[in-house]
Amino acid sequence: MQPSTEIQKQPMKENWRTLLDKGVFHFFKDIVKISLFHPSWWRATFFLLISQIQSARKRLASQKKGIMVPPFMILSVTDKCNLKCAGCYAKALHPAKKESLKTERLVELLSEAHKLGVSSVLLAGGEPLTRPDLLSMTRKFPSLGFALFTNGTLLDEEKVRELRHHRHVVPIISLEGHKTATDARRGSGVYDACKSAIALCKKNSLLFGCSVTVDRENFSETINSTWISAMYSEGCRFFVFVEYVPVDNSASAKAITIEQRTRLATTAAALHRQYNALFIVFPGDEAEYGGCLAAGRGFIHINASGDLEPCPFAPFSDRSLAQGSLENALRSPLFEKIRNGHASLRETEGGCALWREREWVASLVDAEKSPLHPSCP
Repeated sequence: MQPSTEIQKQPMKENWRTLLDKGVFHFFKDIVKISLFHPSWWRATFFLLISQIQSARKRLASQKKGIMVPPFMILSVTDKCNLKCAGCYAKALHPAKKESLKTERLVELLSEAHKLGVSSVLLAGGEPLTRPDLLSMTRKFPSLGFALFTNGTLLDEEKVRELRHHRHVVPIISLEGHKTATDARRGSGVYDACKSAIALCKKNSLLFGCSVTVDRENFSETINSTWISAMYSEGCRFFVFVEYVPVDNSASAKAITIEQRTRLATTAAALHRQYNALFIVFPGDEAEYGGCLAAGRGFIHINASGDLEPCPFAPFSDRSLAQGSLENALRSPLFEKIRNGHASLRETEGGCALWREREWVASLVDAEKSPLHPSCP
């Protein structure tokens, strides 16, 4: 089985890896630029830029050994969450069936990822701050950039004060735009809790950002210049727009249209020119790099129990990291097959191309050899 025939293959541009490494370098360079008016950020952001140069060299060395190491690793450190958000893909695609990885194992994986050339780790969940050991782990890796994706409700004064000593950890607070949309999806009072967390971050001079799940209903609101300007004035310097991925057919009408995807990308680029901030769209336009960046081309996902997955939206795996090395796991035959078809996996309506082509991805997994991974819903 191959990806849908209506998806036309696009030729991969030459030197996509060089283009990607340059893009990652400019990403960290922009972070240094953002910090220019904030002396408390200088040391950490400059250190991360230098570390990124070293990480790119490590990735090249790994590639010469036949190991595709991505610059970004998405690490879901827990399945637990203190909220019950409507349409949560993490709960729908990653039900908590097994125990989360222990602290020692997570530290081992982070150490190996750093040695192999991973530049940045996106901490996800569940709610990462339900783990009391989280910041004790990140403290061990000052040359890794950590984006802490949090619902904001546990980001209290004590945690914010602690983060002042972890400048390489950037909280990314999840919102749905304004209060009505946020509370409707995440629960009554969540918006006010997020705003309190944002005020604490600004008061303590933290580098922080916000994350918005963009769908057809909140599209105009979340890319509105008035809202962006208000968030910027409150100290937000990272804006992450995550395209809504419907976890079942009943929610497919909420996914943004092709026209909205194009507008989102152009608006993010325009906002980046207007503000001294980063505007990131995920999955974003991957065509520049020849197709889908999952499965190790640009990023990987490790779920809470240690299964290595091509993408958070594609819960399929043939390798577990509960034991064994990350280096060996990255040699995954599943990942190799997905990378071989990456040019066919282009984003259209519905966000993640791998999720849209999940029947094809599921067919690549040998069910008898990988019984612990879900079959295609």
